[in-house]
Amino acid sequence: VQLVESGGGLVQAGGSLRLSCVASGFTFDRYDIGWFRQVPGKEREGVSCISTNSGRINYRDSVQGRFTISRDNAKDTVYLQMNNLKPEDTAVYYCAAGRTCVSYYLTPADYWGQGTQVTVSS
Repeated sequence: VQLVESGGGLVQAGGSLRLSCVASGFTFDRYDIGWFRQVPGKEREGVSCISTNSGRINYRDSVQGRFTISRDNAKDTVYLQMNNLKPEDTAVYYCAAGRTCVSYYLTPADYWGQGTQVTVSS
């Protein structure tokens, strides 16, 4: 089982990044997928969650209107398009596959990626 994130990097405030998460080793289209982020010294927080058929999509308030989650079940891939990035978005971003989305939070998360660093400079 593997989830591999990519697309992170350094960007100026107001810029955009698109994160990708490619899954393997499990039946991707049977799992809800969540994006999380974590800053050193702080708890990991949910960012967005998407159901198996993309019928339910939710975002935490601070990213609503700026971030867009999507998935391509044919490619076993989930995306997080991040626009108008702010310095407070700086974190390691993780994708996870799990049971269900409760609003923007995936719970429980069965599988995790290794994370990709997003740094937004002011």
